[in-house]
Amino acid sequence: MNLSELTTTGVGGPAGNYVRAGSSDAIVAAVRAADQAGEDVLIVGGGSNLVVDDAGYPGTVIHVASRGISFENDDAAPQSALVRVQAGHPWDDVVAKTVARGLSGLEALSGIPGAAGATPVQNVGAYGSDVSQTLESILTWDRVEEDYRDFSAAELVFGYRDSLLKHSTTNGSPRYVVLTVDFRLKTSELSAPVQYAELAKALGVEVGERAPSADVRREVLRLRASKGMVLDPEDRDTYSTGSFFTNPIVSQAVIDQLPEDAPRYPTLNPNEFKTSAAWLIDRAGFGKGYGLEGTEGFPITQGRASLSTKHTLALTNRGAASSYDIVNLAKAVRAGVEAKFGIVLHNEPLLINTSLD
Repeated sequence: MNLSELTTTGVGGPAGNYVRAGSSDAIVAAVRAADQAGEDVLIVGGGSNLVVDDAGYPGTVIHVASRGISFENDDAAPQSALVRVQAGHPWDDVVAKTVARGLSGLEALSGIPGAAGATPVQNVGAYGSDVSQTLESILTWDRVEEDYRDFSAAELVFGYRDSLLKHSTTNGSPRYVVLTVDFRLKTSELSAPVQYAELAKALGVEVGERAPSADVRREVLRLRASKGMVLDPEDRDTYSTGSFFTNPIVSQAVIDQLPEDAPRYPTLNPNEFKTSAAWLIDRAGFGKGYGLEGTEGFPITQGRASLSTKHTLALTNRGAASSYDIVNLAKAVRAGVEAKFGIVLHNEPLLINTSLD
């Protein structure tokens, strides 16, 4: 099995050993067998957050393919429902089914590729929303203790595209393997308050107001599609990991040195601000479609990889890219932004057997 078949960017070489696990029990069995054999383990869900080297992965690749969503009403909380999702269930289907059932809280996360089990690891978010706002708990397999472990949302120590899970590793791969994810969603046809100005404008509401959840989902899908952020086999702009770089969080001194029109958003720390990676990339000279003519200093095969023609944050496989092409494109962009603004961008996807250094 080539990992290019399991990733949304469509690059990556062969797996040393491939196991498709279609249930929580099968996931645990596969992980335990690999650990007991002393093999390296790579956990793959929807493959939307991975860039794998062309040489592949010599260890065991466990493809989390469990499916299922259950809904449970709580007499103690009659205005909400507990939604339990199997780790391998496609994320956008989770959102679609909760909206169709009259539950609100996930609608702004429509169209995000990948599997549900990955969402708490990265604290997946978009349009002013992230999973930490509705996640109640998760069930994991602890590879060190060889036992099941539950985590509450508070125990996961969520941050911007971050969680405890992301930093808990054993032998270079995740210590905790997510099996199920529980969300607490409100019973309402109206969305959570809309927090993102572009989305609010599209819906004809003010920031902080609510709108029908179905309308929010529709507009989020439309906005994401316009930026090449909804998977489409006919659109090469969608063969990516989505946003390749996270939005930098910088000090007051750094934000003061940026041009006046640079985006700046407050954070919980009054001395830090979040700015836009897409803005930095564009202003550093890397416009939409950059790379179609090759890159200077970081060669890629001409036309095989480029920034999306719709959005500068996505690095795309134009049809025959290798991981070498994708990584060199990322290196060129990162070096250019650092040279222009003194800010080092950090990759959002995991780089397997390759790096930007």
